[in-house]
Amino acid sequence: MPPTSQGALGNLPAELTQFVGRGREIAEVRQLLSESRLVTLTGIGGVGKTRLSIRAAEDVRRAFDDGVWLVEFGRVREPDLVAGAAASALKLTGRTAQTPQELLVDFVATRHLLLVLDNCEHLVDAIASLAESLLRAAPRLHILATSREPIGIGGEVVVPVPPLSVPAAEWSPSLRAMLRCDAVALFVDRARSAVPGFELTEDSKITVASICRRLEGLPLPIELTAARLRAMSPEQILQRLTDRYRLLTGGGRAAPSRQQTLRQCVDWSYDLLTDRERELWARVTVFAGGFELDAAEAICGDGLEPGDVLDLVGSLVDKSVLIRETCGAGGVRYRMLETLREYGRERLRAGGGEMALQRRHRDWFERLALRAYGEWIGPKQLEWIDRLNREQPNLREAMEYSLAGPDEAESAERIAVAQYEFWVARQRVSEARYWLGRVLERPGGATLPHIAALCAETVLAAMQTDLESGSARIEQARSLAEGSGDEVLCAYVDGAHGLLSLFSGDLTGARAQLERSVLGFEAAGDVLHQVSSLLGLGVACGLLQEADRATACQERALALTTTRGESVYRSYAIAQLAYTTVERGDLERGSVLVKESLRVSRMIEDGLSVASCLATLAFVAAEQGQAQRAAVLVGAAMAVGESVGSQAVGILEMFGHQTQAQQYAINALGQRAFEVALRRGRDLDIDSALAYALEEDPSAAAEVPAAMAVLTRREKQIAELVAEGLTNRAIAEKLVISQRTAAGHVEHILSKLHFATRAQVAAWVVAHHRT
Repeated sequence: MPPTSQGALGNLPAELTQFVGRGREIAEVRQLLSESRLVTLTGIGGVGKTRLSIRAAEDVRRAFDDGVWLVEFGRVREPDLVAGAAASALKLTGRTAQTPQELLVDFVATRHLLLVLDNCEHLVDAIASLAESLLRAAPRLHILATSREPIGIGGEVVVPVPPLSVPAAEWSPSLRAMLRCDAVALFVDRARSAVPGFELTEDSKITVASICRRLEGLPLPIELTAARLRAMSPEQILQRLTDRYRLLTGGGRAAPSRQQTLRQCVDWSYDLLTDRERELWARVTVFAGGFELDAAEAICGDGLEPGDVLDLVGSLVDKSVLIRETCGAGGVRYRMLETLREYGRERLRAGGGEMALQRRHRDWFERLALRAYGEWIGPKQLEWIDRLNREQPNLREAMEYSLAGPDEAESAERIAVAQYEFWVARQRVSEARYWLGRVLERPGGATLPHIAALCAETVLAAMQTDLESGSARIEQARSLAEGSGDEVLCAYVDGAHGLLSLFSGDLTGARAQLERSVLGFEAAGDVLHQVSSLLGLGVACGLLQEADRATACQERALALTTTRGESVYRSYAIAQLAYTTVERGDLERGSVLVKESLRVSRMIEDGLSVASCLATLAFVAAEQGQAQRAAVLVGAAMAVGESVGSQAVGILEMFGHQTQAQQYAINALGQRAFEVALRRGRDLDIDSALAYALEEDPSAAAEVPAAMAVLTRREKQIAELVAEGLTNRAIAEKLVISQRTAAGHVEHILSKLHFATRAQVAAWVVAHHRT
């Protein structure tokens, strides 16, 4: 029987290496152990569950009068031996008259102690039965378990253990800041054990950060990799990490056998699964960057009954093979650590099903992209932007697969064309040109996808001021379209050629080409391209000083988009209408319009439109004699435009408002004062720039006439949540909607109430309730 009067009761092992990081997780476990009697740490092998459990148990040792006891099940294979292993850990094996479970129940019944049950996943049913019996018999017993899936009994609190934090790829911090990333700190600590005197330097920090990112913050692979520094430099390790299984073959002799290599660690997880779970693990490796249930059911459900995929996915989540994450509109997405994906892909390849599954994956994501394209001008546009954004890795994978086969390239062309609107809306012009360039490497005929690809590449080249490439592409397209005699294909070519002419400065040519395009798309009932051509025509007419005609085009585009619940082109239409209105001298209405466009642009996260609107507001400020504000807005427009890319800079120069506002501010303030104000604007992040442009002042809550307060029931509900101080994210979580949807409702509320700030909404809600 264990002692009951020692100063430090229990059997926790001494730590042989320094424990690094996990401050938040330790605090969470400590808090939960004070509130719950069964806490289970879950996560994939190698993520650090055992070390975390032992450190957390050590930290709470003093809170348990009868100590903290570790029971390791890693080497136990038979369920019938579970109770015996626990009894042995507590040194109760001498009482042979009772069964091990009886010994345990008698021992814990009156004691205040913590049991740490380690590596439970392969014996989860037997351990669940034992744990439930012990917890019922001992009211002061607490259990901390580690497992790749929950124990599954009442009262259990599950704590997923994430990988260690890693530096962001685009981040270049100081050495001190780099060491605050747990993964880097662990690598450096273990590197010092392998190579005494090892230090992180300015020269090595980027390489070490890349190693930690490649290993996805997993402690076990990081420790194994750091040990390689005895024979390799960090640069050599990084270079060879592409074959991570071949590299990571060593491990300390004291470590359990399954942890001596990364391969064995993953084998351990795989061997614990059922045949169907293993099969689904292999199949879902066809996805890149994660997947949602609809895709998994369609692509990976062959031979399975309806509902089986959901059950198996849930099981793989429970067993820490998949990671469950929330996504837009309260949905759920699943992802797999790349280490596990590579392992499963090997299994898929060995089983001979890889090519067929890749084709199904390609076909499904092609259909997804085409649906998004077909519904672009509609109320689901923001949802499609979210979905396409989440599925970019899968769509890239689908295009890569298609381009790899000589008879599959047309599919890649269709996927690329279908993403054109998304790429432009998200300012991913360079990526769009990369994929379109690849699909256009092969010759094509007078088909709609091929003509559309040539036209899309023409416009994108023009946006990046690559006029020579744009001209070459449009000539190819025109030759094919005119030879076919198809009026829709000719409308595509006229629209793209008109936009190319617009960027080239040929305003008269642009007007003529876009006029033909508008008529062609209107006749074909193609609202998307009709709107695009109308906006281009509006710009051309505006720059030709044909204000009435420009306004008519912009108002027509605004009507077409507003009635269909569209957002992106509506933002462009409002911004262009604001430009035309300002040019006609109506600064007050123009300012209202440009601010409305800014709110919509903020909702859709369109930096290009934001930059254009900031420039127009700078011009308005200059016209109103507000030199300081004009200079700040010029700086903000420059900064946002530069962050978007060269296409934004070209558009700002074409419209000219930024240049005119800048010249006025320099003349009014003087060069030195102007540069100070300009720097102030350039230093604003996009959110601060928007707040400044919209003159958002928390103290400026104004009363709204009742006639203006025409909110829907949902908008009133969200207005009340805004008044409670909830952010868009908090509102989304409370109402189980996407954050983008919540932001859209808030923008509609601001627009309907003619407010600029959330504080004004809050004040209105309070005043409304008083009356």
